[in-house]
Amino acid sequence: MSNPINDPLFRLIKSLSKSEKRNFTLYVNRIQDTKRVKFVQLFEVLDRQKKYNEEQIFQKIPGLKRSQLSNIRRHLYKQILTSLRMINIQVNVDLAIREQIDFAKILYNKGFYKDSLRILERAKTQAMNAHQDLLHLEILEFEKLIELRHITRSSADRADILTSDAVKRAGIINTSSQLSNLSLRLYGLYIKIGHIKQEKDFYMLTEFFRSNLPSTLESEMTFVEKITLYQCHYWYNHILLNFVQGYKYAQKWVDLFEHDSDMQLNDPELYMQGFNNLLSSLFYTSYFSKFDENLKLLEIFGETNQKRFNKNEAVQYFLYLNSHRINSYFMQGAFSEGVKIIPELKKQLSVYEPHLDQHRIMIFYYRIACLYFGNGNNNAAIDYLNRIINFSIGQLGEDIQCYARILNLIAHYELGHYNLLEHLVKSVYRFLRKMEEMNAVQEEILRFLRRSLNVNPQNLTESFTQLRTRLIPHTHNPVERRSFLYLDIISWLTSKIENRPVQEIIQEKFKKEKR
Repeated sequence: MSNPINDPLFRLIKSLSKSEKRNFTLYVNRIQDTKRVKFVQLFEVLDRQKKYNEEQIFQKIPGLKRSQLSNIRRHLYKQILTSLRMINIQVNVDLAIREQIDFAKILYNKGFYKDSLRILERAKTQAMNAHQDLLHLEILEFEKLIELRHITRSSADRADILTSDAVKRAGIINTSSQLSNLSLRLYGLYIKIGHIKQEKDFYMLTEFFRSNLPSTLESEMTFVEKITLYQCHYWYNHILLNFVQGYKYAQKWVDLFEHDSDMQLNDPELYMQGFNNLLSSLFYTSYFSKFDENLKLLEIFGETNQKRFNKNEAVQYFLYLNSHRINSYFMQGAFSEGVKIIPELKKQLSVYEPHLDQHRIMIFYYRIACLYFGNGNNNAAIDYLNRIINFSIGQLGEDIQCYARILNLIAHYELGHYNLLEHLVKSVYRFLRKMEEMNAVQEEILRFLRRSLNVNPQNLTESFTQLRTRLIPHTHNPVERRSFLYLDIISWLTSKIENRPVQEIIQEKFKKEKR
């Protein structure tokens, strides 16, 4: 029996748009008499169901045996994917190229070698223009097979050209594979541990990065090789908190797409990922004018192409656009404006959440909590922070887990929950020790919160001032400053010292930085 919660067939049917369902109906009408086909009946039953109900299937399809259901389900799944493939060939260049390779194979099997080679030549040009290196190599290998097994009376130097092209393409793929492996490992490292925590981490990461970089010169690389190289450099510098260098490579990433407008439509997800990394670097370097300019460019690209986005691209656009809209409010200290988008954001998040991994969901919750905290709504902030704290996902997102707990402490402190703080401080302290996460900034914050419980309210301003004085030097420490990326504790302390809202302090700082 299929799992009713995670049933792949039911989930696939529910993901279909009206046009996709109509295309499926037209497709099955062409291949056979639908009145006698049980898989079509199964499709109609599942399409009408709001929740997967296997017993209802047998009630609605007379004569269907339980022993038949598994095979019919599998056949229906395949037919839906086949009909979807027919639609997506029009918008996915890799599917279109594969279709041409399939046609060439059919002609080859019929003995039409020259006709097969003619199709492969067109497909090869298409693959080269779309930077589909793996498909390009597959086509070359197919051409070599035909030339090797049959006399096609091609040009005398045909064999030399094919072998030379195949060797070159294999080298490109090898370099791309090395770079993508390095990029994936760096990204996985960031998801697991976040930014570097100790000076020794810098040397270890640098040695790992340099030893795994291919020797190919950037000037000799193809489009895909360059993009993957920029990915590697971005993650390396991002983990090291070197956001200026991260910005440099993210900008090169976006610029490469700007010079190849076809690739923006062939791979919009990768183009938008470049914008995401560029905007993240600009956010961390507080370069607001450039940040605002690129955020508008991302929004224009999305609005122009959103109708042609597939589900995956739509999810990524939602994620990147809204993450950086929130960052824009953070930079300006416009928390009162920022909280206004939360109701609509929550609606959209409920739609896209099944397609997001838990790490990204935690980041979203943390950003929403920070908006509420900056606006003075500590209860709402605590609600979202507790969602993060209650995630049970091992080592994934350790940084977010740690700072969510610290911000939770501060929010409770703001609400005057002093009876809870002593217990919460001990709990957070144990968590950070267990995660081996404790740094000097966190130690100072926890020590302050513990001591402030017994401080005379008249002396609190002096305590805030002393804590700020102790923390400011850490903002210049390459390792310790990562704490201030997650939590602007200096602005909060200033707001307590001057008895003003924290968003007012950040707004003043933003205006000074703009000048």
